[in-house]
Amino acid sequence: MLYNSIEFLVEKVFGLSMATKLGGSVHFFIYDSLKIILLLSLMIFAISYIRSFFPPERTKQLLSKVSGPVAHLMASLLGIVTPFCSCSSVPLFIGFVEAGIPLGVTFSFLITSPIVNEVALVMLIGLFGAKIAIIYVIAGVLIGTIGGIIIGKLGLEKYVEEYVYEIAMGETQIQSLNWRARVQFAKQNVKDIVNRVWIYMLIGIALGAAIHGYAPEELLTQYAGKGNPFAVFVGVALGIPLYSNAIGTIPIIEALIGKGVAVGTALAFMMAITTLSLPEMIILRKVIKPRLIGIFVSITGVSIILVGYLFNFIL
Repeated sequence: MLYNSIEFLVEKVFGLSMATKLGGSVHFFIYDSLKIILLLSLMIFAISYIRSFFPPERTKQLLSKVSGPVAHLMASLLGIVTPFCSCSSVPLFIGFVEAGIPLGVTFSFLITSPIVNEVALVMLIGLFGAKIAIIYVIAGVLIGTIGGIIIGKLGLEKYVEEYVYEIAMGETQIQSLNWRARVQFAKQNVKDIVNRVWIYMLIGIALGAAIHGYAPEELLTQYAGKGNPFAVFVGVALGIPLYSNAIGTIPIIEALIGKGVAVGTALAFMMAITTLSLPEMIILRKVIKPRLIGIFVSITGVSIILVGYLFNFIL
C-alpha cells in the first residue's frame, strides 16, 4: 500500500512518470526513506529493550569468564547486541584489555560488532528476506570468530600502545533495571539512534536513488556484475575509503543489487565500509600500532572477500 501511495504521489502530484529516470529515483528516495524510518524506529525499540540486559560492563564480565574458541564465539555474538560505533572503539578496547580479556577475543568483538549491526539485520530482513539476513549474520560471526582466533594465535600484544596496559579504568556498577526503566531506555535509544544516523541514512538512500535511476547498468555489471570474477575485490576496494554505518549502506546495496550487482559483491562492499573504513583505522591507531592495524585489515579483508564469493556462489 505504501509503495502504491508513493507512486500516486510521484505521478499525480509531482507529475513525474515512473518510467523516467527522475521519476524512478524520486519514488525510490521517498519510499525507502519512509519505509526505513518506520522499520528503524520500531525495531530499535524492540532491540534496545533486549540490549538493556547487555551493558558494556556486563559484556566484559561475561567475556572474562570464558576462554578458547568459545570466548571468541561469545565475543562475536555479544558484538551483535552491544552498542558499538567508531567513536566508542577506543574506550571499549581499553576497557576490554584492562579487564584482562585476551587481545584476540577483543578483536572478535570489534570485528563482528560493526558488521552485524542488529538494526541493520532487521532492515536486511525487510529488504532482502530472512535467507540473506541469516547468511549475513552467520558470515559476520564467522569473520569475527576466526579473525580473532588468528590474531590471538599470532601473539600481537606487543603492538598495542604501551599506555593502554597502564590505564586502570576501574569497575562500574551494573544497574538493575525494572521493565519501566528498560522501556524508557528503549524510547531514549530510538531518539538517540535516529538522531545520530538519519543523515547517513538519507545520504545512503539518495545515493541509492541515484544509482537506481541514473547509474549505467552496463558499467556496474562490467566491473561489479555477476560475470566479473574480480567483482568482490572491486566491491571491497571501493568500500575501504568510504565511511558510513550499515544502516546508511543498505539502500545503496539495494540499488546495486537491483542493477545486476551480485548479492555477495554488494554485501562485501557493505562489510568493507562498516569494518575497514579509513576513518575507523585512524581511530584505532590511538590504541594499536600500524603493524597490528595492517594484520587486522588483511585478515578481515580476506575474510570479507571469501564471504562475498560464498554469497555469490550460494545465491
